[in-house]
Amino acid sequence: MAQVPQTFFDALAVRTWCGLALETLGRAREEIDAINVYPVADGDTGTNLYLTVESAVAAVEAVFAGHAAGSGPEGPTLADAARAMAHGALIGARGNSGTILAQLLRGMAQVLAEDDPAHADGQGLRLALRQAADSARRAVAHPVEGTVLTVASAAADAADGARGDCGTVARAAYDGARAALAATPGQLPVLERAGVVDAGGRGLVAVLGALVETFTGERARGVAGSAGTGPSRDPHARVEPAAGPVPVDGALEECADGAAAVPGQEGPAFEVIYLLEAEDGAVERLRERLDALGDSLVVVGGDGLWNVHVHVDDAGAAVEAGIEAGRPHRIRITHFGAGDVHTTGAERPPRERAQRAVVAVVPGEGLAGLYTEAGATTVLARPGEPPASGELVQAVRRAHAREVVLLPNDADLRHTAAAAAEQVRTEGVRVALIPTRSAVQGIAALAVHEPDRRFDEDVVSMTSAAGATRYAEVTVAERQSWTMAGICQAGDVLGLIDGDVAVIGSDVAETAETVLDRMLSAGGEMVTLVLGDAVPDAVAEHLEGRVREGYLAVDTVVYRGGRQGALLLIGVE
Repeated sequence: MAQVPQTFFDALAVRTWCGLALETLGRAREEIDAINVYPVADGDTGTNLYLTVESAVAAVEAVFAGHAAGSGPEGPTLADAARAMAHGALIGARGNSGTILAQLLRGMAQVLAEDDPAHADGQGLRLALRQAADSARRAVAHPVEGTVLTVASAAADAADGARGDCGTVARAAYDGARAALAATPGQLPVLERAGVVDAGGRGLVAVLGALVETFTGERARGVAGSAGTGPSRDPHARVEPAAGPVPVDGALEECADGAAAVPGQEGPAFEVIYLLEAEDGAVERLRERLDALGDSLVVVGGDGLWNVHVHVDDAGAAVEAGIEAGRPHRIRITHFGAGDVHTTGAERPPRERAQRAVVAVVPGEGLAGLYTEAGATTVLARPGEPPASGELVQAVRRAHAREVVLLPNDADLRHTAAAAAEQVRTEGVRVALIPTRSAVQGIAALAVHEPDRRFDEDVVSMTSAAGATRYAEVTVAERQSWTMAGICQAGDVLGLIDGDVAVIGSDVAETAETVLDRMLSAGGEMVTLVLGDAVPDAVAEHLEGRVREGYLAVDTVVYRGGRQGALLLIGVE
């Protein structure tokens, strides 16, 4: 896509850079995954970087959309866009490399948003790159040379010596980063043995290449994953991913999932990642606690919100440490088990694809457990933090099946799910998207799922069950607004039926009962209640009693959904 070069670093330049970085990482993702051998050979560095930047892009686009919807002609400021970029990367950071990239972007945003300037020039970009490299290095408990930190520092050093506009500074940083990337195998023996450069550093070079394109309109070329590829000396070269890693002396072994395995590599059993709401002092104590528990510790963020990443043997202890420090959420635990990333490709036989799988987006931990028990691969959607298409693609790949049924369980996720389905179809996976608009519709679909049936028959049956389930939710109004049931005030209890506000009340149980009566007036055989963590059991008992007394032959089933956003989800089949 042709781009108009940006003269200064303003809000539009932030938006352009994020978009180009996402495109570049999308092209390079598989190559970066394949050369990922440090700190563990889990073959997901490219994917994690892509998902991190995708979250940053979504946050920046939301800021521009918000200003476009306003009454004034002014667009977002540089500070608005830079802070959104950093916040989006922070909440969406994946893996060790994604977490470090989030801190790099945060460091840049701290400079770009300082004193709320209209734009930044070459000098501002130099300062931003230096702050990015320094803050990322401080965020890592035990910095290791030959990694993305080395590449970031080299980019900042090269930028320090450049004089001129943003394009000149960006190109100097890019060239410095490429030279440092080519030297990483000489700094890390694990890279030298595998015959590759550092995967995280390779991803950062791609991001810096997008920065060059933002300010010059030219795409760079000449970055590859093998250790034998050095930087191009052509100042006008274009940056594009190579076709794939080129092993040196046959040292790189390809695992079944494309991850590069290094013989003899050992490490902790689990990767633990979570967002944490905590004060600075508590985070300092948390760093010490986690550093004693494991390795690859990276804690990034600030202003009360942090992203914590660590590799440990005791995942429970890592989470408990977060609970002691503040409020952890969006907790992700990945098992580096035997026969997985710590074994060689020869030791791990290719895993056979399942014939069929169900991938579902769920709004709370309780429902995630329920769906998982039913055999589904789940993607957790936190309130206000919907999953991106890349996260759904990753879940489909994780399901490792020839046929996949995708349940978005949210009307607003239909287009995101459709984009994910389209992408994985290009990888040879047969995907059917059932447009479920609520998790209770997904429960109904999953209840009739039969993997032994023909795919089309199974999809039709699941679609029919979801479509026959009316859905409702009980929630609390955040602000005054007009609704189909009248004007609500902040704090009112709202009952929504099939997505529209139908009841405005002041009591959760009474509002839920009114909603339930309206839904059952059209008939029904089964009522599903999913309680949020703030709703007492007495509400469910009250509603169960109401169904039992007022509606003969109607069964009720109750689940705990956890932190699911809505106070209560209701389904009527």
